[in-house]
Amino acid sequence: MEEKDEKTNEKVQALREMIYAAEKTLQGAKSMLLQLEGKKKVGRRKKISEEDLEEGRIVEGTFDGQIMIGTDGKQYPVPANYASKSKLVEGDMLKLTITPDGSFIYKQIGPTDRKRVIGVASLDAQGDYFVAAEGKAYKVLLASITYFKVEPGDEVTLVIPKNISSDWGSIENVLQKGREKESHLPRERKNIDEILKEDAPAKSNDSTIIDEWTPDLEELKKELNNNSTENSEVL
Repeated sequence: MEEKDEKTNEKVQALREMIYAAEKTLQGAKSMLLQLEGKKKVGRRKKISEEDLEEGRIVEGTFDGQIMIGTDGKQYPVPANYASKSKLVEGDMLKLTITPDGSFIYKQIGPTDRKRVIGVASLDAQGDYFVAAEGKAYKVLLASITYFKVEPGDEVTLVIPKNISSDWGSIENVLQKGREKESHLPRERKNIDEILKEDAPAKSNDSTIIDEWTPDLEELKKELNNNSTENSEVL
């Protein structure tokens, strides 16, 4: 059930990104049409004025890793590119200004405490990216994966909230490329638990060493017993 919910959330996020890209394309097409019709001077771009910001509706809320949950209880889409470039993490406080023409202007007003961890990017059985760090799998925005050109096996720096448990992290940089690129064959896709188990620190091999030495110790005991017997016979 959880995997189904995660898949649904990722599809919703992908649709949000598609809608955002389509809106930007539509805005550009409208701008070009106005220029061709002579209704707008070439080279001039509309800027959001202070007046627009003052007249706009303001909503504050908390970033949950993908969207903003407003204090009014509603959900507001946060452009994935903005969240990725701003390295937003779950718990950040945002202010959204909705201008009279319907534009969304976000501003970070209360960043939560952060910490950095090092992890390895991987793909789960469904083909979705996550970063395994400190024994946990953190979801990451597809925009971050694309921006940093992350591939499975890359070692990355991940920014996560310091004082709250989070399912999401924000990629800050790529430290090392290609830990899992030794073979040109397609990697077998595994579930998250299997990948985390592989990335866990290796256990001590003391028991293996003891097992290897056991036969030798037995031989030494036999030799000592034989010597003791021979000495007693001489006496």
